[in-house]
Amino acid sequence: MSKFVHLHLHTEYSLLDGACRINDLVKKAKQLGMPAIAITDHGNMHGYVDFYKACKAADIKPIIGCEVYVAPGSRFIKKSRKKNDNSETYGGPAHLVLLAENNTGYKNIMKLCSLGYTEGFYYKPRVDHEILEKYSEGIIVLSACLGGEIPRALMSKKYDEAKKVALWYQNVFGKNNYFLEIQDHGIAAQKDVNEGLYKLSVETGIPLVATNDTHYIEKEDSLFHDLLLCIQTKRSIFEPSRDENPSGRMKFPSDEFWFKDYDDMAKLFPNHLEALDITEKIAERCNVEIEFGNYHLPKFPCPEGYNEQTYLRQLVNEGLKQRYPEITQEVLDRVETEFAVIEKKGFSGYFLIVWDFINWSRNNGIRVGPGRGSVAGSIIAFALGIMEIDPLKYNTLFERFLDFNRPDPPDIDVDFLDNRRDEVIEYVKEKYGADRVAQIATFGTFGAKGSVKDVARYLLPKEDKMNLVMGDKIAELIPENPKITLQKALEESPDLMALYKSDPQVRKIYDLARKIEGLARHSSVHAAAVVIAPETVTNYAPVLVKNGIVSTQLSKNPVESLGLLKMDFLGLRTLTIISDTLENIKMDTGEDLDIDAIPLDDRKSYEMLGEGDTSR
Repeated sequence: MSKFVHLHLHTEYSLLDGACRINDLVKKAKQLGMPAIAITDHGNMHGYVDFYKACKAADIKPIIGCEVYVAPGSRFIKKSRKKNDNSETYGGPAHLVLLAENNTGYKNIMKLCSLGYTEGFYYKPRVDHEILEKYSEGIIVLSACLGGEIPRALMSKKYDEAKKVALWYQNVFGKNNYFLEIQDHGIAAQKDVNEGLYKLSVETGIPLVATNDTHYIEKEDSLFHDLLLCIQTKRSIFEPSRDENPSGRMKFPSDEFWFKDYDDMAKLFPNHLEALDITEKIAERCNVEIEFGNYHLPKFPCPEGYNEQTYLRQLVNEGLKQRYPEITQEVLDRVETEFAVIEKKGFSGYFLIVWDFINWSRNNGIRVGPGRGSVAGSIIAFALGIMEIDPLKYNTLFERFLDFNRPDPPDIDVDFLDNRRDEVIEYVKEKYGADRVAQIATFGTFGAKGSVKDVARYLLPKEDKMNLVMGDKIAELIPENPKITLQKALEESPDLMALYKSDPQVRKIYDLARKIEGLARHSSVHAAAVVIAPETVTNYAPVLVKNGIVSTQLSKNPVESLGLLKMDFLGLRTLTIISDTLENIKMDTGEDLDIDAIPLDDRKSYEMLGEGDTSR
């Protein structure tokens, strides 16, 4: 078994920089016999749940971490930098690697990653010494790469400053929780920095730890990684790097940032093998246990004298009187059947929460859709006015919506006017607390055609207009199927296969496109999904801010697996058109038309549709 563990490692969620797919990464670690690996993406925790699950499935210990950006002063100070200066030498944020030693450290890293966005964001999410000290418990810290505070000070010939900072971190995080990180990628500056780190270690007693700042899995993947950087910065791969020209493009200075094994690392540090061995000791200390399947539901504020179960029953009884002129035994039996499941699974509060924001919307003139999906099988939802379909009349099944034997929580999608959806979300924030409500992230990935076009655009010289023509030419031969893969496209398109075999340049573009296909390209905010938590969201998941909207750093599936309540607030243009139409009818005729009263089998409506008369 390997005595070396990668503690500084970037997955594809270091967007357009990390080139390691999580499953491939775990597979490689397994092949090398590594007992553990860490995830330390740049400034975020987008991938940690998928990483954790993949490691556990492979019997490898997952180490949860992040490479945060540390502001040069206060996170609240946001000074301008020179235009187009993306370097780390302008006094911008420094790098720092945080690893969760235990669940307290895991929670604290989530807090720090969140605050980097909500309070410190300036080009990048930034923390500062104040909050690092506040949330220091349970975290093991590595001094990071050449972009770290201490390496920067050493490169600037400020040894005393480097020593002062190192001792500060040791004092804040604990004598056994701070390590000086040595790396060797064949970069001249690293040689001098490492000498300074060796000296610091001797003088302060702070131990050394060897890492490789891994950004891709195999050495030959360096071109693939370089291409990702070109896509990120919109620069041709043929443009000079910053080492060659100050205005040049971002490019790693060597091809040594790959997933090395113990022997590879031992060759780099033959006189400091203890720095390799200590990686395994750190890994042994890192023990985070994440629970899945336990639901964290907010408590609904019930009127005095009620709890969630009794209040829901009260509302349902009142609703049944409105829905059914005569409450038959069939109605009562159906209600009790549903209550048996809802109450046993602890979801009474869920129904109250949905009922409440729907009720508020209607009371405030915000039209709500009639309901969609499997909730049409619930008579309780019908009684509450959550949806408008009578499950007895249409013989819809409650078991499709909620069942004793399925672990899934209820999933009710609610349609609102697209121009007033945000008002409903604001109401929910006011009721439960803004810090307990967040929207959910989603990730755009490289599709088949997009991969080819991006590779062609940046793989050829910028002035060569043939790059765009070449990308379009290849993309046009890919069948029109949004789910098609590049491999499947080759199999289905004889013309594409012929071009691939006959043209070496096409083959190079296509093979590199297959490398990036499916990787996360960018993050955005899900169009509908919203989380409501019983406490501040960052106690359960990290958050970010994008275009002024707070969302989780995780996408929908990881959020749900952590047990957070996810609801879909859909803004529907069709509802807005219907609402505007009803307003116009009232203005023109004075008639206050109830669209829900129009029967679904209205003969005249179908005659109009049958004649193609849809323009009235």
